[in-house]
Amino acid sequence: MPDLKNTSGRPKKIAVVGGGWAGLAAAVESTRLGHSVSLFEMAPQLGGRARQIDSHGMSLDNGQHILIGAYSKTLAMMRFVGVDTKRALMRMPLRIAYPDKNGLQLKPGRSIPAFASAVMRHGTWTRAEKWALLRMSIHWLFKRFQCSPALTVGQLIEPLPLAVRGDLLEPLCVAALNTPADRASAQVFLRVLQDALFSGPGSSDLLLPRWRLSRMWPEPAAAWLAQSGCSIRLSCRVDAIERQELHWHLLGERFDGVVLASSALEAARLLETVASEWASLARGLTYEPIVTVYAHSPETRLPLPMMALRANANEPAQFVFDLGAINGMDGVLAFVISGASGWVDRGNDATMAAVLRQGQRALLEHLASPLVGLRTIVEKRATFLCTPGLKRPCANVAPALAVAGDYVDGPYPSSLEGAVRSGVDAARAVSAINDGSTRIAAL
Repeated sequence: MPDLKNTSGRPKKIAVVGGGWAGLAAAVESTRLGHSVSLFEMAPQLGGRARQIDSHGMSLDNGQHILIGAYSKTLAMMRFVGVDTKRALMRMPLRIAYPDKNGLQLKPGRSIPAFASAVMRHGTWTRAEKWALLRMSIHWLFKRFQCSPALTVGQLIEPLPLAVRGDLLEPLCVAALNTPADRASAQVFLRVLQDALFSGPGSSDLLLPRWRLSRMWPEPAAAWLAQSGCSIRLSCRVDAIERQELHWHLLGERFDGVVLASSALEAARLLETVASEWASLARGLTYEPIVTVYAHSPETRLPLPMMALRANANEPAQFVFDLGAINGMDGVLAFVISGASGWVDRGNDATMAAVLRQGQRALLEHLASPLVGLRTIVEKRATFLCTPGLKRPCANVAPALAVAGDYVDGPYPSSLEGAVRSGVDAARAVSAINDGSTRIAAL
């Protein structure tokens, strides 16, 4: 990470409100820049939506959050606070492979040749289907991955053959944006493809967490912050934020700057009297759930740690993870349903039953014993619905007050990388504002 200097000329007293991935990134960056930082988190633990859940004597994440090689800022921040990312993450080339062994499987190496080679090796696509995808990819490349902001992913990929859309692009879209292709922003999807498939070597690699997510960022970040003099206050809800003269006041304390890294709704509540237009925009975001169904099949080991599944109206999961291969939880499989609002409406019991039937059918030749359901975890506000032309709230709201979160305006969908980047950017913005500044960013 670059060694930035404190541009304000003196250390500041900074409040970071929210201890998720964005808030922790803001706290670490603010502390690294030489400021005195207090971190306030309303929950009894850090981590936000990427948190740990204990069930059936096992410690589970609340969902299968994966990283990719292009998540440069997240990986850099992890390493900065002492995480050995080579041990914490299982790195493997991108593979959208199905239980029947068909699918796109990249080999290590330069991204564009690796992608082209993987397309030509695809086992079930015809030669015409392969060339159609390669021609379209070249078209996107020459257009610098730009398109009309009003375009959906469904419209973007409509000229491509059905097999290419169904086997690759639609699953990638719902996995990356948690929004069905017929509703998802084509511009944001192209940015994901650019960073993942057409950037430097290893950018498309899958990074599967071997450790609980709490061990990969919240815990080491908190330890680094504590050693660096940051005050961390858990189970501490900020009721209000007020501007008085040149300072911000909250919980009876005065601060030179604030990074607000809470949820969009909580941020809107706190900023209602400070920036009502911003608050209205934040409240207007809509959300899409993600459902994870954990199941057990003793002695089962899948051919790959992560495999794609063909979802339909009766079979909801798009991906399955073999936790035995990833982190040693032998026989535990995690089935992930993105864009899951319809299944949330059906209820947990119906969703688990449908997933178990789907898994039993799709993975039959790989299962050593019948699947037994363990737990269904629903994250109702997993991500904002990433639709075309969506206006997201800006990061810089008022003098020495910036907002961090994966929902703030930016090129990335809701993701761990988006959250971390926003936290770092917000910390730098607050640090860079000189004393007495009255500039307010346009909404």
